[in-house]
Amino acid sequence: MDWKTFQALLSGVNKYSTAFGRIWLSVVFVFRVLVYVVAAERVWGDEQKDFDCNTRQPGCTNVCYDDFFPISNIRLWALQLIFVTCPSLLVILHVAYREERERKHRQKYGEQCTKLYSNTGKKHGGLWWTYLFSLVFKLIIELLFLYVLHTLWHGFGMPRLVQCAGVAPCPNTVDCYIARPTEKKIFTYFMVGASAVCIVLTICEICYLIFHRIMRGLGKGKVPKGHSTSSSTCRCHHKLVEAGEVGPDLGDAKLEASAPKLTPI
Repeated sequence: MDWKTFQALLSGVNKYSTAFGRIWLSVVFVFRVLVYVVAAERVWGDEQKDFDCNTRQPGCTNVCYDDFFPISNIRLWALQLIFVTCPSLLVILHVAYREERERKHRQKYGEQCTKLYSNTGKKHGGLWWTYLFSLVFKLIIELLFLYVLHTLWHGFGMPRLVQCAGVAPCPNTVDCYIARPTEKKIFTYFMVGASAVCIVLTICEICYLIFHRIMRGLGKGKVPKGHSTSSSTCRCHHKLVEAGEVGPDLGDAKLEASAPKLTPI
């Protein structure tokens, strides 16, 4: 996996993230991706080769290994990192959609036309919902993978001895020994702890977004009734001028009254 490309792609998320989101991304790359690439892959590199069992029955060692490790920890963490970080790309795609919409609008109605968005990366309208959805999805994925990790190996520890009983072609109960169990247990606890920190940061960011949205809504309720914004005044002005209904120097009040309100997406 090309983690450099992966990091470069997600580094753009920082521009549209809150403070909690920036901390979350730093924790992911420093304490999860970096530890995964530098150390964790090497610790689990000899996982199956050094899985020793006290039997010479052909195929018994492989079957016992598969029975205790239905999926490798290292591959499970790789899937977790991919699924957790990919929802952030939705925000980038939504901002790119806004920028393209703004570009077409200005290309059609001129550079002096009123902008559709004051800031394409500002979390208002549909972008706010996209950002919130990405956070909820990340939270669900984190909790789901922790549950799977805890369920498959009956906890986050790593036993020294594994007993394989009633699994063909093993003739009887077979004792198998895991290589470097203490080191693997430490790395498992570290990755689980980093995942728990990311869960806390995600919950804090969700609460911050909702609280900020509520406060902004309360602030909007205090705006005077005569104050209104129009994102399409220029477009309506052009249409009225072309139809000959108004002159190019029409007053702002009439323009605003004739311009439909657009909901930014």
